[in-house]
Amino acid sequence: MKNTNKGFTLIELIMVTIILGILAAVAIPRYMTSVQKAEEAAEDAVISAIKAGLESHATEKLMENGRRSWPTNPWDALETKPAGYAADSENAGDDGEWRFNSTTANITHMRGDGTLVHWDYTKGTNTGGNSDAVGSMGVREAGAGD
Repeated sequence: MKNTNKGFTLIELIMVTIILGILAAVAIPRYMTSVQKAEEAAEDAVISAIKAGLESHATEKLMENGRRSWPTNPWDALETKPAGYAADSENAGDDGEWRFNSTTANITHMRGDGTLVHWDYTKGTNTGGNSDAVGSMGVREAGAGD
């Protein structure tokens, strides 16, 4: 008599399930960390572009009127604005959105996981006197700021 039963035993199936569970338990946290680092890198690229645009704007103002200055709204200094940008009195509320909140003077970004991060923005003093100075941008902070 020939044994024609071909297939997997219950023990083999349970072992494969356990191995897949262990792999998933290790892979998912690493994947989430990779996604977060990718979002931070993309944010850093956008912030670097904003800073470069602000410095270019300050140089243009220096040539125009002898004083370096940043605009009240940072988007005004950019030739190419980030996707989903807006300037109003609200924080970013949609996935991937960038906003300049004029009330709190923060640039906010909503990440794909719903986390809101912000950078403080100060335009500096633009009175036309000897104390004029360009502004500053803070570092990335979690939350919307106050």
